[in-house]
Amino acid sequence: MTEPDAAAPAAQPAGQAPVTARPAFYAAAPGSVRDWWTLLHPPYTAWHLSYVVIGACLAPRVKLVPLLAALGAFFLAVGIAAHALDELHGRPLRTKIPSWALIGATAVGLAGALALGIAGVTRVGWVLIPYLIIGPLLVIAYNAELFGGIVHTDLGFAAAWGAFPLLTAYTAETGGLSAGAVIAAGGAFGLSAAQRSLSTPARTLRRRTTQLTGEMAMSDGTTVPIDAAWLLTPLERALRALSWSVVLIAAALAISRLG
Repeated sequence: MTEPDAAAPAAQPAGQAPVTARPAFYAAAPGSVRDWWTLLHPPYTAWHLSYVVIGACLAPRVKLVPLLAALGAFFLAVGIAAHALDELHGRPLRTKIPSWALIGATAVGLAGALALGIAGVTRVGWVLIPYLIIGPLLVIAYNAELFGGIVHTDLGFAAAWGAFPLLTAYTAETGGLSAGAVIAAGGAFGLSAAQRSLSTPARTLRRRTTQLTGEMAMSDGTTVPIDAAWLLTPLERALRALSWSVVLIAAALAISRLG
C-alpha cells in the first residue's frame, strides 16, 4: 500500500537539485539492496496492510490462514507490484533498479497475488472472483495512469489502497459483506484520503522543489522565515504518526481476536 506515485519529478534547472537529498523520509541511501528497501515504501506498505488485518478482525470468527493469505496477496500486489510499476513509470524514488527487474517484480508480484486469490476461491467460493479481477486492474490502472488517469486521483488512491484491502479481507474471512465492514471501509477510505492530502505536498517539496524562501508576518509584528523544511516537517510527522497508529490498531485487533 505505500503510496504509489506515478508522477515523474519535474525537470530541474541546470545545476540545481531538489531541496532535500532523499525522495522520501524513509528512503535509504542509494545502492542495490537499499534501493529495494526504498521501493517497498515500508511505512506506507505496513499502513495499507493494516487495513487487511482490520477487515479480517471484523469478522465474527477470525481464521488465521485466510488472514495470512490476504496479507501475502496484498504485500505482493501493493508492496511489490504496484511500487515496482510506479518506479518504472517516471523513477520518482530515483532508484537504480534496472527496468527489467522492475518489470519482473511487477509480474511476479501480481502472479503471486492472483495465485493466493485463486487458492482463496477454492475455500471461500466464487464471491472472491470480483476481487481477483478488480485488484490487479487497480494496480495497473493506477500506477500506469491508464484510462486517462481516471483512477490515478485522490479518490482512486483512497478506494484502491484503503477501502478495497479491508473489504477483500473481510470477504475472505466470511464469504460476504456486512454493514460494519462497509462502514469500516469508509473509515479506511478517509484515512487514505488524509494520507494522500499530506503526502502529495510532501512529495512535491522533496522531489520537485529546488528553492523555497519566504516569511510569515505575525500579528505582533514579528516575522517567521519559511523554507522547505519548515513546511515539510509537520507533514511528515503527521504521516509517521498516522502510519504507526494504524499499524498499532491493527496489531491490537489481531492480538485480541487471535490470542
